[in-house]
Amino acid sequence: MAEIRDKKPYDALTDAEDLTAGTDVIPEGDFSLEEILAEYGGGRRRHILDEAEALATPELEAQDEALTDGAETAFALPPQEESESDELSDEEALPDADLPDEEDFPVPEEILPSPPRPVSIEQAVGQTVGDVMEAQESLTAAQRPRRGLFSRKKIPLEDTEQLYEPPGPPPEPEPEEPPVGPEPPLDEAMRFAQKRWRRLRRPLPVAALICLLLLAPQAAEAAGYTVPLWTGDGMLQTAVSAGALLLLCILCRGVFVRGGTRLAHKFFTGELLLSFSAVVALLDCAAVLWLPGRSAVPLYALPACVGLFFGQWGISQREKARSDTFRTAALDLTPPYLVTDLETGACKQPGRVPGFWSDAEKPSLSEIWQAALLPVVFVASVVFAALGSVGQGRNADFLLNWSAILAASAALMLPMTDALPAARLAKRLQKGGCAVAGCAGAERISRKKSMVVTDQDLFPPGTVSLNGVKLFGEEMPRAVSYAASLARSSGCGLRRLFDNLLVSEGGTLESLDDFSFYEEGGFSAAIRGESVLLGTASFMRKMDVRLPSGLNLRTGVFLSIDRELAAVFAVKYKPSDNVDWALRLLRRNKIQPILASRDPNVNPGLLKRKFTAKVKIQYPTLSDRVAFSEQESAQGRPRALLLREGLLPYAETVTGSRRLCRAVRSGTALTLLASVAGSLLSFYLTGLGSYALMEPLRLLAFSLLWTVPVFLLDHTAGRY
Repeated sequence: MAEIRDKKPYDALTDAEDLTAGTDVIPEGDFSLEEILAEYGGGRRRHILDEAEALATPELEAQDEALTDGAETAFALPPQEESESDELSDEEALPDADLPDEEDFPVPEEILPSPPRPVSIEQAVGQTVGDVMEAQESLTAAQRPRRGLFSRKKIPLEDTEQLYEPPGPPPEPEPEEPPVGPEPPLDEAMRFAQKRWRRLRRPLPVAALICLLLLAPQAAEAAGYTVPLWTGDGMLQTAVSAGALLLLCILCRGVFVRGGTRLAHKFFTGELLLSFSAVVALLDCAAVLWLPGRSAVPLYALPACVGLFFGQWGISQREKARSDTFRTAALDLTPPYLVTDLETGACKQPGRVPGFWSDAEKPSLSEIWQAALLPVVFVASVVFAALGSVGQGRNADFLLNWSAILAASAALMLPMTDALPAARLAKRLQKGGCAVAGCAGAERISRKKSMVVTDQDLFPPGTVSLNGVKLFGEEMPRAVSYAASLARSSGCGLRRLFDNLLVSEGGTLESLDDFSFYEEGGFSAAIRGESVLLGTASFMRKMDVRLPSGLNLRTGVFLSIDRELAAVFAVKYKPSDNVDWALRLLRRNKIQPILASRDPNVNPGLLKRKFTAKVKIQYPTLSDRVAFSEQESAQGRPRALLLREGLLPYAETVTGSRRLCRAVRSGTALTLLASVAGSLLSFYLTGLGSYALMEPLRLLAFSLLWTVPVFLLDHTAGRY
């Protein structure tokens, strides 16, 4: 064997010549495939072809016999000539002279046999194999055992059988928001809102004083005291009530303007209902003088006056919220960050201003709900007033009943359910350098109870430091250059740390090829044809990089070149008090942070070790983390603006938006419930004529009691 292996390739030709020595060598010639197979065709292929030809021969002979029989039937000879033709040769059997002419004996084409078709050996073999398979299947079916009593019948799957339920209809896509149109500068919007707020709040002290002056004599009479010149003088009471109500209509004309303006935009708001209540109460005061058939009951001017005061207060608070919001947003025309909404939750991105004003001017959820229900309440008040007066033959009491029903159904907090919490939140966020684009922007941010958090939010600049570097056979500039290049391409929070180290050590950034992330906690790339890895210790072990036995670093960053350890960077993560407080804030308000970290060391285990708060954070897969972190580069619609770094302003904005929406939603629901309840109760009492149970003071107390829970809810929007 050794000699054969040692031979050269051309020695085989010499051996062949030695074997043919002394023999007659046949000269070379051209041989066909049939001759080669005839000489060397003793293999399995030859046996298979022979068997197939043997099986196909009877079928071919049967086809030839059928063709021959058909030909004999078409050209049948007389019986006496058949015996003679048997003794003749093939050439003598049918001479050309004895053949009949086709013109003398025409034969129809339909009885002529079809011309024979050539059958290849492949077709014959295929047909034979098919017959054999059918015979085996029939034999297997005949020998198949019977099923037992409790056996199952196997039902073959068909193409039309559905292995799973078909998916339902795809979810309807959310309506796309209109593009951002021309917007006024935020500083101009701030100045305009401040002017309106100062103008609207100016009549509030006078309006409150008028309401108290009108309330005092009625409260004294209800307490059992006699008020000189007031008690028992109906004309004086009517004149004073009408004058006070008319004066408040002039002072609080902003309520009428706000109601008419929103009605032009197809929004029936609480300001419009309070305006109708004041107008109807003023007409009822005139009805006391002009309609002698009116019932002698007190006027409902006092609840209408208090309603105008609350309406003026509500619209002034709305302008106060807009003023504080635009003032914060106008501090920097290019804010560092904005907060937008994603399918997974809120996300912080690079800041921009266009679109913020448009979202701030959108109608709130309270206005949408009021526009859906208050028209029904208003129409119901007209119907109820007519049924309680005209329906009972008391036509002169129509304005009296209508003013009573409107005073009960026009809840005092209707204009303030969204204005008061928005003003409190804007004042709170202004101190932290944040601004939310009104109730509409807060609704989009808090729609999902989650927010995307990156490693730079948890460990802002200054909290990540280098605790030491250890090299393993590499130069410091080369190791730092490779590590800084990978860190910069990854986009993690270590980028600033390695950039500073790169400048101090005099390294340079290298061009990378085939950069990749790894779920195990690291990155890889090709630099100058070398395979470079950067990541945690567990990542290096999984990538078959040998590490020293005594090396124990929980937050270390390891660098390997061509699967050889090159350097170890000891990184220290220092927790921040603001981040710890922000995590506590998110936990108290049940907001789920989604960790979109690219730093391999920043994981839920590190957060539990570094922060005292019981962090419950969602840690998605690597692909999702990279996708979420890439959203930072995309600029969405600015639902909120952030002028400060860190997690705390971001968490306060998301938490405040959620509390604002909850306060608006709950307050609006309670206020609308008060409106419906007051409408039904007043209809019942006016229908019975029980005006003694519906005195103006009692009706005012009923309305003020409904404001207590709404005030408490609105107050929580700025406290968290």
